[in-house]
Amino acid sequence: MSQRPRLKVTTTQRMSLNTSLVTAIQTLRADAIGLTRYLEEAAAANPALVLEQPSLLPQEWLPRWTPALGLAPAATGLQAEAAAPGLIAHVMAHVASRLTSPRSREIALGFVEALEPSGWLGRPVSAISADLGCALGEALAVLDVLQEIEPRGLFARSLAECLLLQAREAGVDDAPMTVILDNLSWLAQGDFARLARAAGVNEAGIAARLRIIRGFDPKPGAAFQQGAAPVREPDLVATRQGDGWQIALNRSALPGLSLAADRKLGQRGAARALIAQVASRNATLLRVGQEVLLRQWRALDQGLGAIVPMRMADVAASLGLHESTVSRVVAGTAVDTPRGTWWLRHLFSADRGGGTSAVALRDRLEGLIAEEDRQTPLSDAALAAALSAAEGVAIARRTVAKYRGLLRIPPAHARRATASGKRRPKG
Repeated sequence: MSQRPRLKVTTTQRMSLNTSLVTAIQTLRADAIGLTRYLEEAAAANPALVLEQPSLLPQEWLPRWTPALGLAPAATGLQAEAAAPGLIAHVMAHVASRLTSPRSREIALGFVEALEPSGWLGRPVSAISADLGCALGEALAVLDVLQEIEPRGLFARSLAECLLLQAREAGVDDAPMTVILDNLSWLAQGDFARLARAAGVNEAGIAARLRIIRGFDPKPGAAFQQGAAPVREPDLVATRQGDGWQIALNRSALPGLSLAADRKLGQRGAARALIAQVASRNATLLRVGQEVLLRQWRALDQGLGAIVPMRMADVAASLGLHESTVSRVVAGTAVDTPRGTWWLRHLFSADRGGGTSAVALRDRLEGLIAEEDRQTPLSDAALAAALSAAEGVAIARRTVAKYRGLLRIPPAHARRATASGKRRPKG
């Protein structure tokens, strides 16, 4: 067989993003704050680009996040009193000081959106990075910075990671401690012998580390006042106009752009292209917001109990856009309505059967618990039966338990009150 080298010619297809397309994607995905920062940097670097302050003064906007969307605990009178600052406001203050580039702050906002009231992440990092259109490694680098925010344990992906972050801060994250945290199920079962063998220490060493673990906070976000929102204005505003609704851009949150009058300045072409891209971004954001809320107009009229199932693919098909475009637009986009401030992404909800959305079910579950007799609270099975009868579809008890957990509502025995109206003490 001949071993002589041969040349082989093949053809391949490859997509590449030019600078203009990359910029368009960045502006499309940015919220009002991220876009403002990006434009400020662009105006500083381009003398032909003039950044104008918003023509409207900032509104007196009070964030009112809605628990059925999973952003706050249930407003049923069951949550503990809290005078501490909001978790999200606390985190956003640190984001502004720790992350300097617009891109890293944009990624950080994606993680903030996924932050649960417990302080843990509610979504996998891979899903967050996919929504943001960034590499997994880039997202993990931002997550490392976010996990340095005090109190330690915030942005953890699991209980084990939450405790490990606190162990590292305390300087007790040795190999045996890592083994213990990797096998919390053994610890819960009290299987100290098995842990000791795996960790290479005696049972006394396991017990000593258990005492340290008991001093950690498994839910570092719970110390903050829940329901607080990012310190920023929403991107969209929904207002009632006669018998209908008007969806508009929040102009008080957006800067204006124009070309400098001096035609001798360079980079006029780049400035003109950026102005067109921002105009396109605003138009696309408004189109998507209007389509989403047009499909959910009953929720604006009646509340979240009227939210219907909705998929991004359906919205994209209706507007003639790609589904990824809709995903980029709604990421980090908030809309302020008379019924509360909602993340646009969270208005997309799966069909739980019979045309009932998961968000609507959570809202109705919250209503049932708010109206129950505090001395004889409803069990999860009773709540499932009541929801099934009201919705005309079978709702499983485990579904009720899951939604109750998302709403941060305790089980029936913890909600039971004495005749004087006080809750029974635990234990």
